[in-house]
Amino acid sequence: MAETAKPATDPPRLDSAHRELLDQVLDKWSLQVLDRLCERPSRFNELRRAIPVVTQKSLTATLRRLERNGMVDRVIVGTRPIAVEYRISALGKTLQGLIDALLHWSTTNMPDVERARERFDRQGD
Repeated sequence: MAETAKPATDPPRLDSAHRELLDQVLDKWSLQVLDRLCERPSRFNELRRAIPVVTQKSLTATLRRLERNGMVDRVIVGTRPIAVEYRISALGKTLQGLIDALLHWSTTNMPDVERARERFDRQGD
C-alpha cells in the first residue's frame, strides 16, 4: 500500500474566536494587569495603585474578562475581613514570554514608530 503524504499544515487563521480572544488579552488594560500579576499576586486596590490611570470600572471589567478566559484566578483570602486576591493562572503564565517580548519590542522600536508617525503627520500638512 502506498504511503499518503501528510497534508501541509496551514498557518493559523484569525477567525472571529481568535480575534475576540486576542482583543480581550491585548486590550488597553489587560497587558498591564497580566504583566503585574506575572510578578506577584495582587489585590484589587494594589492593581489600582500599580496602574493609576485605570478606572475602577475598567479594572473590574478587565479582571472579569481575564478570569473568564482562564488567564487569571480570583482567590478568596481567608483573612479578616475576607479579601480577594488575583493571581496569574497556569494558562496566563504561558503568556509571560509573549508579554515580555511585546514590551521589549515596543520599548526598542518606539523611536522608529515616533519617527514614522511624524513623517506621516507631516505629509498631511
